[in-house]
Parts: sequence; structure tokens; C-alpha cells
Amino acid sequence: MQRILIAGCGYVGTATADLFHTAGWLVEGWTHSPASAAQLLNKPYPVIAVDLTDRHQINERPQNFDLVIHCASTRGGDVDSYRRVFLNGVQNLLDRFLGAMLLFTSSTSVYAQQQGEHVNEQSPAEPQHEKGKILVETESLVLGRGGIVARLAGIHGPARSAILTSFLQGTAMIDPANDRFMNHVHRDDIATALKLLAETPTRQTSIYNVVDDAPILRSECYRWLAEKLGRSLPPQGDAAGSGKRGRSNKRVSNTRLRECGWNPHFPTFANAMEESILPSFGL
Repeated sequence: MQRILIAGCGYVGTATADLFHTAGWLVEGWTHSPASAAQLLNKPYPVIAVDLTDRHQINERPQNFDLVIHCASTRGGDVDSYRRVFLNGVQNLLDRFLGAMLLFTSSTSVYAQQQGEHVNEQSPAEPQHEKGKILVETESLVLGRGGIVARLAGIHGPARSAILTSFLQGTAMIDPANDRFMNHVHRDDIATALKLLAETPTRQTSIYNVVDDAPILRSECYRWLAEKLGRSLPPQGDAAGSGKRGRSNKRVSNTRLRECGWNPHFPTFANAMEESILPSFGL
């Protein structure tokens, strides 16, 4: 029976750990704090508190694993947090678990294209922001050690949607001069993608975009929500890009992952909203 470590048992990591456990893997999950681990005491697999940035804590762990998935989050942290959690955390895992395959969940924010281009894994990944540069450096580290990189689009799912939250809170704006394509992926589809990559017979060392089938303009997201919920459209204004995705504007392809056999349950923004996200918000 194969053993897997989920290093970062948060929103994505817990769903992924659940899926691997159901499939018969021996799962261990790590969280950053004892408080987070305590919230997962009901899980049928152990979840313990280990700080990925602390090499000593990692080296103290006696278990070995066949597969390690780094899906920890900085929860909106600064550049220093990115460096410690991603670059240093991955280095610590690689050094401790020498015989394991490492799968790193990166981000499609590393693509900085701004003209609505179609983007795949061969497209330039040249982020202008420091956080993106740290992700690319971490990816290179993983690939150089025979690992796999999964570049995740904007994550949404039960009780989580930045677009819906801004719409409901009245902070959303439609900016005709700077409309851009949004690339989403549902949390549960991320879990199935990671499991597929883990169980692919060749386990080809490579990069895979994990994104739904249909990039959608930000304005169209708001128009869909307004019609579905019977509410007014957000006002027009300056919706300047911020955060790790900045003003990037691209349409990310999932063709490579689909060719491996991945079939997302939520292929579009509308599917995810109707079947999962809106009900979780009580809408």
C-alpha cells in the first residue's frame, strides 16, 4: 500500500487527502499549527502540526512516503512568506524524503500575459511580481529533482469564491477598459487532478495546468451572477489588478491534463456556481 504525505492540509489539501484515503492510500496530513490539526481530529488518517519552514521539525519525522504533495498556503502572505513556505518548504521536503516523488501545487499566476492570449505549458512563464518569481524558482527546484508541478488556476468551491464574495459585498466593479479573462478551477477537481498525476503509470516529470474548460471574462462572471440571483450589475469603475495575478489577462488551457484522462466535474464557472458554490452560500 502506497504512502502519501499531504504537506498543507488546508482547503485543497484536506479534499485531496480525503480522496487518496478513499482510494486506499495510507495518508498523513500536515498543518502549520496544532490548532489547525485539532480541527481535523475526526479524519480517518493522522493530521499533525509540522512547520514546513522548520527543517529540524521535518527531519524529526520518522515516516517515509512514496509521494509528497506540497499544497501549503501562505494565506495571502507577503514575499517573505512565499519564500519560506514555498521555496524553503519544498527544499526541506526534498532533502528529507529523498526517495519520494514530490508534486508541487504552483499557480497559473506565473503566466504574465496581458492580451487575452491562449496559454499552455509551453508558454513563457515570466511573472513580473516577486511572488510569482519565487513560484517559478520553486518549480525549477522541483523539476530538477524529478518532481511534478501542477499550476492551479483561481481556486473556488464550497464556501469559497472571490468573485461571488465581492459581488455580494458590493465591492465588485466592471471595468470596460481593463476587462480580463478569469481562469478558475473547483477544489474537488484539483483533488482529482492531483490523484491522476500521482497514479499516472509513467509519472512523467512535467508541468500541468489545472484549470476548468472555459476561461471567462470578469464582466461575464458578474453578469451571470446578476441574472442568476436577480440582482443589479456592479457599477462601472477602475478594477485595477492587485495581488499575485495583477493585471494578467490570459486564457489558460487544460489540454495536456485532459489528454492524461482528467475530466473535471465542474467544467465551467456556471457549473461550479450552480452545483456547488451558490448552495454552499445558501443561495
